[in-house]
Amino acid sequence: MRYPEGGGLTAERRAFREGIRLQAGMRFAAGEKTALIAKDLRVSVRSVERWRRAWREGGMEGLRSAGPANAPTVTNAQFAVLEEELGKGPSAHGFDDERWTLARVQTLIRRRLRLTLSVPTVWRLLKRHGWSWQAPARRALERDEHAVELWKKEVWPRVKASRRRPGHGSSSRTRPASR
Repeated sequence: MRYPEGGGLTAERRAFREGIRLQAGMRFAAGEKTALIAKDLRVSVRSVERWRRAWREGGMEGLRSAGPANAPTVTNAQFAVLEEELGKGPSAHGFDDERWTLARVQTLIRRRLRLTLSVPTVWRLLKRHGWSWQAPARRALERDEHAVELWKKEVWPRVKASRRRPGHGSSSRTRPASR
């Protein structure tokens, strides 16, 4: 199951699940059967079996939460450096125009932070820190509003119109009505 803000469980949810595992651990110590524990705690038998194995190997400490499944690949300090570099603009980093693309941010991360991240990971990282895709602040100077309105009124209805001919047709390629 996916969770907001980069995936994983919240701290509260992780603590709740740890509590269930610890309840199971106390019942393991009491000698209860796996199926009964699974039914009472409303979890699968396989989960209880996995917890019992962890309990046998590490005791109650073996049932405690190990923390988030994956630590962020970019620390807050590293992201602060990245934000500073992004603030300088793409041309300061040798790019031709003033557009930050995900590939360019990926290149910047590789050069500046010495980390290799995929493009989707770069997108999730930026989104997690409140960044969004860029939209132009104003329209292009070359834009002809009159031509745009004319196109919307005259050309778009023809383009949008269905290609079907009125009347009955046939799906057979050999019948004249299908041509």
